[in-house]
Amino acid sequence: MAEETSTATATPRASEGAATERPAGDRPASDRPERAPGDRPGGGRGPGGRGPGGPGGPGGPGGRKFFRRKKVCKFCVEKIDSIHYRDVRLLQQFVAERGKIVPRRLTGVCTTHQRRLTRAIKQARNIALLPFAARY
Repeated sequence: MAEETSTATATPRASEGAATERPAGDRPASDRPERAPGDRPGGGRGPGGRGPGGPGGPGGPGGRKFFRRKKVCKFCVEKIDSIHYRDVRLLQQFVAERGKIVPRRLTGVCTTHQRRLTRAIKQARNIALLPFAARY
């Protein structure tokens, strides 16, 4: 009978100690949270951080399925020096449907013209030539 009480008291202590002493990385597979195939701890990107397929992406190492043309600044090509806030047709090309200013990486406009464009869009918004947000 003394053995039963000692084993009964020893068993909970052993399980408590095992739970606190075991590192988080040594959990059994059944205790780990489920993850989707592309759901990785590093933000869902493969090795190299360039998408799901790694440095080469889909289509082999270094091979792309399509060719993306280098974006060229519209203002530099057409040699437009000044961007006026009154030129609403020009400014609307650089404002999204929701009223946001489209970023440089999407439009291909150079840094200096993007700054001038942003200033002109903000001035046009303030005098109600362009909307601040989309209408619903």
